[in-house]
Amino acid sequence: MSTSSLPLTGERTVPGIPEENYWFRRHEAVYAALVPQCSGATVLEAGCGEGYGADLLAGVADRVLGLDYDALTAAHVARRYPRVGVARANLVALPVPDARLDAVVSLQVVEHLWDQGLFLRECRRVLRPGGRIMVSTPNRLTFSPGRDTPLNPFHTRELSPDELAGLVCAAGFTDVELLGLHHGPRLRALDARHGGSLVDAQVAVALAGGAWPADLLADVASVRVDDFLLTPDDLDASLDLLVTASRP
Repeated sequence: MSTSSLPLTGERTVPGIPEENYWFRRHEAVYAALVPQCSGATVLEAGCGEGYGADLLAGVADRVLGLDYDALTAAHVARRYPRVGVARANLVALPVPDARLDAVVSLQVVEHLWDQGLFLRECRRVLRPGGRIMVSTPNRLTFSPGRDTPLNPFHTRELSPDELAGLVCAAGFTDVELLGLHHGPRLRALDARHGGSLVDAQVAVALAGGAWPADLLADVASVRVDDFLLTPDDLDASLDLLVTASRP
């Protein structure tokens, strides 16, 4: 089964598609930052999607289990990424015994869940003492500015930096650290080239439903992982948030 055989929903990021490359690299940049924390670990990815991130982590981890609720997606991961164990599961009822894992990774998933607190408590349950949770999500302050209700109809609740940290603490985690994802210098130059926002330019084309302008498609296809920056600075202005925390 090829990557392109998965339906393009606009929510499941997949590699190898020029029009999707910006979002793929934006997600991949966070996976790449987590690789050192997963070295030699037993890792669960909650909401593994297409599976490329779980496979990246499997290159350094002792074992990676990917969970996804969508049956087609789980079957795709099983076929395409043999290094990843995969199962279909509800993320608020993780099919893992207590205290079995070194790390739980969940990128761009929590904003889709109705009971975010229960999900985080489940993550705490399956982690060993000292195990780490690593969760990314769009920053509500920049993704749906000025709103409490998400603009994205697939999202149930988006979070600000303080709200995300508060949820993680309320679930019983400690040593909470927050980073924000920003455009680096090259992407800021592309923002300027496309009317101030490369993201808005892509959204406008998607809404119009026509052919991509050649210059926009070339710039989107050229985006690399190292065009993004993860930093603890200026969290409120970040595009995405990454929280890491420990189970006591």
